Amino acid sequence: MDGNDLKELRELVEFLKASGIAEFEMERPDLKVGLKFQGAAAPASSGVDAGQLAALLAASRGAGPAPAAPVAIAASAAPADEPAKAPSEEDGAHIVKSPIVGTFYAAPSPDAPAFVAVGDTVSVGKVLCIIEAMKLMNEIESDAAGKIVKIFVQPGQPVEYGQPLFAIK
Repeated sequence: MDGNDLKELRELVEFLKASGIAEFEMERPDLKVGLKFQGAAAPASSGVDAGQLAALLAASRGAGPAPAAPVAIAASAAPADEPAKAPSEEDGAHIVKSPIVGTFYAAPSPDAPAFVAVGDTVSVGKVLCIIEAMKLMNEIESDAAGKIVKIFVQPGQPVEYGQPLFAIK
């Protein structure tokens, strides 16, 4: 791997960290890259800029030949002195988790009000949010009745399978 390949790989890692992506894999005939960030916390701002990611990947394809050996990098996006505080059902709240990987949207459109807010009372079957996956909008419904006590993600943020979305008491 030459200096340009390493520079492009570093840029890709920094982009993925800044975007809050927890896991990424890319495979080409001459290179395989697998990245998994432990304790990755997604940013509160918007989600992944697909154009920027495409440009980085295109730039890496145009680079010179790379070794055929796989390259794997593991990095921690959370500071070591800061313990990860995972939501739990022990505090009496029911956690609604993401059933799919995609992008979280709190409202049906950018100018519409959010489906729910902290303090709202919901019933089983009430639409809580939309998760976009592969250009399909998937409505996520409440599987418990109660009051929304916490929303764990921001609109436009990428979410992983099983990631907590809402806490309902």
